Amino acid sequence: MTLRVAILSRGPRLYSTRRLVDEANALGCSVDILDPMKLSVTVGNDGRRILHEGWNVEVDAVVPRIGYSITSHGVTIARQFERMGTYVANSSSGIQNSRDKLHATQVLSANHIPVPTTALVRDWRDVDRAIRQVGGVPCVIKAPEGTQGTGVYLAHTEREASELAWKVLENAERVLVQEYIQESHGRDVRVLVVGGKVVASMRRRAHGREFRSNFHLGGSVEDIDLPDDYARIACKAARLLGLDVAGVDLLESSRGPLLLEVNSSPGLEGIEKATGINVAGHIMSHVVESHAFAPLDLNQLLSNKEGHGTLSLKVRKYPELVGRRLGDLMTFDDDGTIAAIGRAGAHIWNPSGDLVLREADELIFYGEINVLHQRIRPLIQQTIDARFTAPEKPQPWNVEPPSEHEAAWAAKAPEHHWRYRRR
Repeated sequence: MTLRVAILSRGPRLYSTRRLVDEANALGCSVDILDPMKLSVTVGNDGRRILHEGWNVEVDAVVPRIGYSITSHGVTIARQFERMGTYVANSSSGIQNSRDKLHATQVLSANHIPVPTTALVRDWRDVDRAIRQVGGVPCVIKAPEGTQGTGVYLAHTEREASELAWKVLENAERVLVQEYIQESHGRDVRVLVVGGKVVASMRRRAHGREFRSNFHLGGSVEDIDLPDDYARIACKAARLLGLDVAGVDLLESSRGPLLLEVNSSPGLEGIEKATGINVAGHIMSHVVESHAFAPLDLNQLLSNKEGHGTLSLKVRKYPELVGRRLGDLMTFDDDGTIAAIGRAGAHIWNPSGDLVLREADELIFYGEINVLHQRIRPLIQQTIDARFTAPEKPQPWNVEPPSEHEAAWAAKAPEHHWRYRRR
């Protein structure tokens, strides 16, 4: 039986799309390029469908090449395929996770992946404080969403940073201020991860005075021998964001590799030319091998049973738990409760009662919510009681006064513009 593959792409003539089609054909697949903007979905109790020009779309596997400008609709289409039990090479949640740069950074840093310090700003008057938080100027100003280096600027002074933030905020509700890694100026490492494994890697260098190293901006590329720690971080990042196919960008810093960005629709031209590796072939081979396994929303599954769900507890918030044996705190019988310990970026499933809790640990539970509350609350009651003990006198907020630079810019802010109206 011939495997039916759909490539979701608005650019049938693009290098990456053509290469995927060629490799799918070479593997004996029946492949179609479908413009996601020409697809519609039908959802009802009697079934789910995807239509293309009025005809039902029935395929065995989908390779999404969703551009930034159509992220919302593209994610909707990918999610519909998932609901129909079709294998999607990059999950809808994975695409969504990677497109929001701040959300991706939050997920990755929470799982002990090193990243440049990043601050979110919604008002240009807060840029000075954000700059101090990320280590001063130079710093990077970027839109929270975008691909191929769009909406990314290098600011050398606080004034320039404020102007660039103002520029971004004219078209967006928020802007990111990010630490500038001097030793990695104009270059980064792109790692292509497919199915949890590194298939190719290259170093990218910016052209001329440009500090962004994207191939589409004229940057040069070269093959490299990828260090093990870079490979380990790249694979973990793709896994955490839910991506089977990912282009992971890393900065070479004095602190070691720093993860800059994860791309869910990585370009193939630069990395295939730099390395000579058939990356498209690796992608399509993975699709063929994985297409029989439909995606599963684990959170939805765990919440499906009435009254059941998951809870987590950060040990650092409850000092009375640090140094205690897990077996002294609670026992787990046959009522369906499951526990795991999150530690140092990994998980210990069904931990032993002899395990001693550390400050950085996270306790994870699954079971009947009411039962979990009854079991866990007595363990942390001491801290809960302390939190709800009112102080004798309310403490004033420690509000940092505006800098001279902020005050000067506030005086120039256009009063007619709601976003920059002085408070």
